[in-house]
Amino acid sequence: MADRDRVVVIGAGIIGCSIAYELARRGAHAVVFDARAIGAGATHASAGVLAPHIETPQPGPLLEFAVRGLVAYDRFVADVARDSGMPVEYRVSGTLEVAVDAASAAGAVAHGEWLDAAAALRLEPALAESIHGAVLIREHGYVAAPRLLEALSWAALKHGAQIEANRRIVGVEPQGDSLSVRAEDGAAWTAERVVLAAGSWASQAGLDEPAARAVRPIRGQLVRLNWPAGPPRHVIWGPDCYVVPWNDGTVLVGATVEDVGYDERTTVAGVRDLLDAVCELLPAAWGARFLEARAGLRPATPDGLPIIGQSAAIPGVVYATGHYRNGILLAPLTAALVTDLLLDGRLDPMLEAFRPGRFS
Repeated sequence: MADRDRVVVIGAGIIGCSIAYELARRGAHAVVFDARAIGAGATHASAGVLAPHIETPQPGPLLEFAVRGLVAYDRFVADVARDSGMPVEYRVSGTLEVAVDAASAAGAVAHGEWLDAAAALRLEPALAESIHGAVLIREHGYVAAPRLLEALSWAALKHGAQIEANRRIVGVEPQGDSLSVRAEDGAAWTAERVVLAAGSWASQAGLDEPAARAVRPIRGQLVRLNWPAGPPRHVIWGPDCYVVPWNDGTVLVGATVEDVGYDERTTVAGVRDLLDAVCELLPAAWGARFLEARAGLRPATPDGLPIIGQSAAIPGVVYATGHYRNGILLAPLTAALVTDLLLDGRLDPMLEAFRPGRFS
């Protein structure tokens, strides 16, 4: 296949790899570049929570998009596991959104089943006895994001995609009816289309336009604990943290929200806040063994919506960034809709709310 027939994807996180996988299995020649290792950005520190009615509770295009994304997950994980030959930890275990008092109960998410304190404790004995109640949403769950990304990258490679890590793209420019893609080391490629899926680094990929500059990094820290005995059975959402139990007996506790630029450090303050929060929510956490802390930069936008669709300035460039806290959840649907746009010219009406041109 000639160079000009390539689709270059900038960014090898969950969004970029999902798009490369979808493109490759539908017959396109996808080439992925990332300035760092695969999944080194937000995906590295994601707990993989799949909970649209908690993460995006307000009615609107983002909630509609997230609910559609959740519906797509069963088939997506099954396809990726089959094509990669790797199992992916994925559970529809339900979420419990905990209300600590009557005031927080009044503001609890409407989509779900209300449980009083006694019912919530019967369902999840690890909860603090002082809670007021909880909302159970059975269709929510989680996916082990690092394992999913590993399987995605292998599945994409098996379908013929190429992935080049540690190669920074610094320029994308029109060249006749194609696009010239230039790396920091001077290497260059010609592509028919380019997908910007660089997450928090969207503004550093050589696209000097408002949509790319609109994305800013928000740091999220999480910790991983080895639970002492009988870990929780559900994803638990409290006032100051959420808890995701994995099949191996460990739990992830996340996540801070910090506007600190491109600072990717884990900090004493961040770790302490998370540990205090989980111990108040689940007292057994005091006996847990601390395993590690991680930090990642989530790509946020001024209006809280992702940026997906055709560039307003450069023909052939398609955006798929700005997913903030919902990158894992929205990856399958984003990949499908972006591939529809790239290969078939089909624009889903839902993408109107996410168009890059809204920042022009």
